Amino acid sequence: MKVHDYHPGNRQLQDKFGTRRLADRMSDRVSDSITPDGREFIEKARMFFLATCDERGLPTCSYKGGDPGFVRVVDEHTIAFPNYDGNGKYQSMGNLLQNPNAGLLFIDFEGQARLRLQGVASIDEDDPLLAEYHEAQFIVRVRVTESYPNCPRYIHKLQLVEPSEFVPRSGQETPQPKWKSNPEYRD
Repeated sequence: MKVHDYHPGNRQLQDKFGTRRLADRMSDRVSDSITPDGREFIEKARMFFLATCDERGLPTCSYKGGDPGFVRVVDEHTIAFPNYDGNGKYQSMGNLLQNPNAGLLFIDFEGQARLRLQGVASIDEDDPLLAEYHEAQFIVRVRVTESYPNCPRYIHKLQLVEPSEFVPRSGQETPQPKWKSNPEYRD
């Protein structure tokens, strides 16, 4: 179990709002491994948010989606997920090549729960998992440095209406999004 270290900015606000003792107790829930419950939560996820920083240190956050199981817990310290075709910018993935530190936020809107992961990412075009993901370009593995459940208090209860038709699935052709046929985006 790893105890989270708070920096002066965290402590300043904890002291201002009287939450230092609560924060210290919450840090006991921070680990460098994924629990069995965390594994189940991650592997049921249809989506997560990925935070990365560019070479200037400027952050960005992207949505990553797929069918349940598209994120795999390889072992208690490592997750893996595919990179699929997107808008061609490779903003998040390019950031990871320059700065491998990543933050991942998994949210279950129906069950109103969330899990945070922090870790160090690597990208591998020859990863053995690549063959298991239809149309994946490469696999991203994240070595977890921090894993912890996060307060679900403000999660809006939402339900899935239908999964995205654009998620690559074996045995069916993945449609091209309409925006890619716009003349201004064609080569």
